Amino acid sequence: MAEQDLEAFRAEVRAWLEENLSGEFAAARGLGGPGREHEGHEIRHAWERHLAKAGWTCLGWPVEYGGRNATMEQQVVFFEEYARAGAPHRVGHIGEGLIGPTIIDFGTEEQKRRFLPPIRDGEELWCQGYSEPNAGSDLANVQTRAELVGDEWVIHGQKVWTSLAHVADWCFVLCRTEPGSTRHRGLSYLLVPMRQPGVEVRPIVQATGTSEFNEVFFDGARTAKENILGAPGDGWRVAMATLGYERGASTLGQQLLFRRELEAIIAVAKETGANRDPVLRDRLARAWIELEIMRFNALRTMRSLAAGEPGPEVSIAKLYWSEWHRRLGELAVDVQGAAGLLTEPAPVGSYELTDAQRLFLFSRADTIYAGSSEIQRNIIAERTLGLPREPRP
Repeated sequence: MAEQDLEAFRAEVRAWLEENLSGEFAAARGLGGPGREHEGHEIRHAWERHLAKAGWTCLGWPVEYGGRNATMEQQVVFFEEYARAGAPHRVGHIGEGLIGPTIIDFGTEEQKRRFLPPIRDGEELWCQGYSEPNAGSDLANVQTRAELVGDEWVIHGQKVWTSLAHVADWCFVLCRTEPGSTRHRGLSYLLVPMRQPGVEVRPIVQATGTSEFNEVFFDGARTAKENILGAPGDGWRVAMATLGYERGASTLGQQLLFRRELEAIIAVAKETGANRDPVLRDRLARAWIELEIMRFNALRTMRSLAAGEPGPEVSIAKLYWSEWHRRLGELAVDVQGAAGLLTEPAPVGSYELTDAQRLFLFSRADTIYAGSSEIQRNIIAERTLGLPREPRP
């Protein structure tokens, strides 16, 4: 896309956000995000629908499914401007970014007609039913099972660390549908309504005091026979495709949020005098340099994804940004000195975290969710560098 056209698109996005993040949506600015998903859900959901009416959801989807068929460059520009404007964290990102593209690639025409419009319009929210107590990074070990009884799949099992399950309307569930099967074989990918008997959601209270992660129990939950993506037993292939969509253009917007966090930490360091400490000053400089490297690597990853050739950059990027963000959380508290150990006044039995403390606590999870650092290192070592596989039980 020509640079002139791209800048015109950037100006369009920036002007629309500036005009619309006002009035009833002015209060939505800055709400949500990791560790803060409890903030303003209703107004953020209303904002999601407002975006949809103006055609700003699902930009990369094909036009025939309600998208704009936007180029990768346009999607990057949108997410960058979205972050720069301080717009609220999207409540529909799992639907738009994960299950939507998966349905486009693997769904039947009937499934596309049923599920894509409500995702595009911000009307139905989704969650991801992958991890289990004994199948986190080792996803192939899932034990949740489903049996076809008449015209319905009947589901039993447990999922854990299910982001936003408490507000989701639907869940895409990886489960075992062939009795006696093990590992990658015999898995299927089901689309399951959350608001039904047989589905119980239990919030997990995190160190931040919030509960965006949940346990989900399926005890005879049901979904229609046709609500399966791909063929029975082909769930692993579909699930891996979904995981590939997690590393899309939104990562550039994420990095703008990281930059904002770093700038806030630098400002605190100047106020407290921590920037005069040579060790802390070196850590601040290193964080800035590594953030620049992160951006260059993300752009390289975008090129691979745009070409349909995802490579080791995907795992490298996840490993790099999650470890960097964890260190940033530590730095955020360290530059405050002793004050970083104190919480804000709050009612007895509760506590209010500062932004730095919330960053410190929640960023510990970055190296675990969406593929732990240990798993990413194994992928890079074994599939990219050709090193021997570690022993498997």
